[in-house]
Amino acid sequence: MDDQSQSLLEHDNTKPTAMLRKKSLISIIRKNGEIFSLTVPGLLYMLIFAYLPMLGLVLAFKNYRFDLGILGSAWVGLQNFKFFFNSEDAFRVTRNTILYELGYILLSTSMALLLAILMNELKKKYLRWYQTALFLPHFLSWVVISYITLAFLDQQNGFLNQFLSWFGVDPHSWYMEKEPWPVILNVVALWKRIGFAALIYYAGIIGIHPEYYEAARMDGATRVQLARHITLPMISPLIVILLILAIGGIFNGDFGLHYFIPNNSGMTYATTDIIDTYVYRALRDIGDIGMAAAVGLYQSVVGLILVLTANYIVKKMNPDHALW
Repeated sequence: MDDQSQSLLEHDNTKPTAMLRKKSLISIIRKNGEIFSLTVPGLLYMLIFAYLPMLGLVLAFKNYRFDLGILGSAWVGLQNFKFFFNSEDAFRVTRNTILYELGYILLSTSMALLLAILMNELKKKYLRWYQTALFLPHFLSWVVISYITLAFLDQQNGFLNQFLSWFGVDPHSWYMEKEPWPVILNVVALWKRIGFAALIYYAGIIGIHPEYYEAARMDGATRVQLARHITLPMISPLIVILLILAIGGIFNGDFGLHYFIPNNSGMTYATTDIIDTYVYRALRDIGDIGMAAAVGLYQSVVGLILVLTANYIVKKMNPDHALW
């Protein structure tokens, strides 16, 4: 049999296999139609707010004018990127975005794991109260939290200045000083995020079979040893997956946190300004849509690279813990 006849035979053999796969996929969709229908709202959300806006990425390479529209605006290539990277703000906002998000990830992950382990030691009848108290800040908007923060940091009537006055310390103008904001933002972010993260880790902990703990207790293991040698290794896949996703979001800073909590004070930009707030002000004050789109594209590309890199490193270390 010549090579051409053999290739034709192999091609004909692949047709039934492809048809069987198509039929099996259709049968799976029919059997689980109700379950698949639950994904429709999420898919529509992703389509409208994630994929359709990607058509506007062309603005990053154009000098956009409202009167000419997207198609009629002049093509400027990489000029918008050059304008951003040549400015003195590029390094500052990039540095702040990376350092803040790394701090949030490390602090919230470590504290949430500790809190989840402690919650696992509580009696069940008290657990619901702790869960409610921890989870409540997750549902508060940054606008509400900004007013709570103002109640603490207000120069005249703030709780923190009143507390410092008891020790003879002069009141601080917190919104006029740049130095204390790295600490303030990390504390506020931890207060809002720790409850949700702790509940995720706690859900992973309660999924561990109790026999592991019983066997370790029979061998005389302490609670610290149980957490170190059983709890953390058993939920390590969950920790790694959440860390990979968080690393991918390093360049997507929390706009609400960095805009509302410092009250958009210009005196604090040196330590509070991130890429998201910079882009917002570029749109609001300058109206430079092309440059804002360029910075947004810069964020997205670097975020994708970080996710791929983190997943590649984890896959090399332990393929079972990788996302794909």
